[in-house]
Amino acid sequence: MSQAYNIHVNGVLHCRVRYSQLLGLHEQLRKEYGANVVPAFPPKKIFTLTPAEVEQRREQLEKYMQAGKWADRESSATGSSQGPPHLIPMSQETQQIPTEEVPLEVLLSNGQKVTVTILTSDQTEDVLEAVASKLDLPEDLVGYFSLFLAREATDGAFSFMRKLQEFELPYVSVTSLRSPEYKIILRKSYWDSSYDDDVMEQRVGLNLLYAQTVSDIERGWILVSKEQHRQLKSLQEKVSKKEFIRLAQTLKYYGYLKFEPCVTDFPEKGCQVIVSAGNSELNFQVRLPSEQIKEGSFKVTRMRCWRVTSSVPTSTGPPGSSPGKAEVKLELAFEYLMSKDRLQWVTITSPQAIMLSICLQSMVDELMVKKSGGSIRKMFRRRANGALRRSDSQQAVKSPPLLDSPDGSREPMLKLSSKLTSVSLRGISHSGSASDLGANDFHGNYAFEGIGDEDL
Repeated sequence: MSQAYNIHVNGVLHCRVRYSQLLGLHEQLRKEYGANVVPAFPPKKIFTLTPAEVEQRREQLEKYMQAGKWADRESSATGSSQGPPHLIPMSQETQQIPTEEVPLEVLLSNGQKVTVTILTSDQTEDVLEAVASKLDLPEDLVGYFSLFLAREATDGAFSFMRKLQEFELPYVSVTSLRSPEYKIILRKSYWDSSYDDDVMEQRVGLNLLYAQTVSDIERGWILVSKEQHRQLKSLQEKVSKKEFIRLAQTLKYYGYLKFEPCVTDFPEKGCQVIVSAGNSELNFQVRLPSEQIKEGSFKVTRMRCWRVTSSVPTSTGPPGSSPGKAEVKLELAFEYLMSKDRLQWVTITSPQAIMLSICLQSMVDELMVKKSGGSIRKMFRRRANGALRRSDSQQAVKSPPLLDSPDGSREPMLKLSSKLTSVSLRGISHSGSASDLGANDFHGNYAFEGIGDEDL
């Protein structure tokens, strides 16, 4: 019986395939793009593979999927997003979902439900456009919003798990989780509050931004004093939405995405931390072992690179417990320029690590567009059929600078990856410790800046 593999994209199960299916995909890609573009494929074996050979093939297949040259070629040719687009049909096949029209419920920040009729095979941007059409959101504002997968707690609060990637099939993604607590939510997808002006020019954009701002204040994501709360309440009563947003823009943590309490190794191992992403930084509210609370921020421009890793605990747990129920541990680690000549790794252990990574990447993209003198509207371009697509803002940017870390024990960095999408391929029968990303698969930061002592 041939070995089957689970393919994960950005930590999410995308599809389940066999070697023969991937070989067929490889041959198809060679015909479409030429042998000089498509990476070499692990060869067939005549005899039954030993366990060591099975693992070796898995590693080779993973490297093949991560090479990404054919995906990049397709992206530039068709405007498709990062990710393995040829695997989309396999995604549906894995979940045993036929292509048909279905209703899909999308929530707005104020809890309002928008139900759209889509195909199960529709990708994220197709669903986003359907929602925009239902809301009468102008086409030129669609790119300012994204669809997010969130988990609803018993108290009605939401934890944002990830932004749905363009190659995903939202109906398949939410259905495969088989739990009513997972919802798809529409939320703005940019970080710089100056772009609010574009959104507020249109009635529907203003209403969506207002609803999100009210929601973020109510859930405590934005800090509000008693006097500011009184002023906001007065503006609400007058239905002065623009003025309400203008006041909110001056408040601490406006436009930030707040994450669930998790664990960090900074400033020391095992610290409880609440992380918020926004304003080109990750904000830490750390509870030290002494119960003292400290707050600080890590600027995106001082992160040389970052990576997301996952592992399954190898311990069997207490007697009688099922090893199959061990939860995957996700970690985000970034290398930070603490001083002019000192780099240090900071690690966050959180189920939302992938979402944190996506936030970092989108902040970098936005910074690079702004640095090149562009606007957020230039982050989007049209496909042939008129739909909006994000452009790769990093293609024309030079590789980030490499610094030698003064820490001689740190492993040398052999490769920097500019791709957000990480693809991992795992044998279904494989158990024990596993990692979604190899030791050298990093997200390189094109917005990384060196600093002088006067900046500290």
